[in-house]
Amino acid sequence: QVQLVESGGGLVQAGGSLRLSCAASGRTFSRDAMAWFRQAPGKERDFVAAVSWNGATYYTGSLKGRFTISRDNGKNTVYLQMNSLKPEDTAVYYCASAPRGGNYYTPGIYDYWGQGTQVTVSA
Repeated sequence: QVQLVESGGGLVQAGGSLRLSCAASGRTFSRDAMAWFRQAPGKERDFVAAVSWNGATYYTGSLKGRFTISRDNGKNTVYLQMNSLKPEDTAVYYCASAPRGGNYYTPGIYDYWGQGTQVTVSA
């Protein structure tokens, strides 16, 4: 059974940091693109960052410089380091994997999704 399990979310004050983890199991993910999306209440699920199988990274423009995506293929895990957090970063953060190539910025290419982890940033 393929699973993506996110962890590391929580409540943090503005300006603080969190590191999210996504542990993948059930198949080999080393050749997948891995990504993070987020969804705030009443809004669509938005792309945050992606890392290709060979380590190339992609970010939504407004988050580049504050967020860093990385992966450890040996551990089948992808990370999202979030610094200088703002209240507008409050959302449920989802991990996703895409076995095939495509436009990393669109949810449609991702076959597997985690259940999400809540990140709340207080002012």
